[in-house]
Amino acid sequence: MKIRISALVIILIGGLFFAVKSDLKTLPLPDRQIPETIVLAEKAMLGKVTFKHQEHISRKVEGMPEVTCVSCHHVEQPAAEAAKTEGHKTAYPADRTVTLTAANYTDGTAPEVTKCQSCHLAKGASPSILKEAPSMTVGGKTTVLNNQNALHSSCADCHEAALKVKADLKAPKGNQCMQCHKKG
Repeated sequence: MKIRISALVIILIGGLFFAVKSDLKTLPLPDRQIPETIVLAEKAMLGKVTFKHQEHISRKVEGMPEVTCVSCHHVEQPAAEAAKTEGHKTAYPADRTVTLTAANYTDGTAPEVTKCQSCHLAKGASPSILKEAPSMTVGGKTTVLNNQNALHSSCADCHEAALKVKADLKAPKGNQCMQCHKKG
């Protein structure tokens, strides 16, 4: 009898632990701060890119869509929302129920942000959350969206669009590599 009760207690405690442990990714992670800057392309031949994260998320350009978290962090939304966006159809995790916002990131109710390199990897590496690297076909030409291609197309497309509506912006054009890349 004592063995059966002990076994039952162990099973219940183990089940409770498993249930809590498996749900940890959705528990609040308090005191997260949105980074001021993010260093990208640390090993790039032209030098690293110090991305002014806060500046980009707080800037409003008349005639441009509002920049939201999922403008860049496109997997950080439910699959039904991701399916509506041009080019970006992936949600991570696949059963995600919340869209990343500054508010739910800082209050800890959103899951951790997925690193770009989890899908958009360095040349020759394998993605950690997808079966294969994402690719895009335009005009019959398929391009693997490695880290370099994904960042360059996202940044350049946004800068080019912003410069079309406001020509005096200080946003670098797609061919002004050293405006973003810095040695050292």
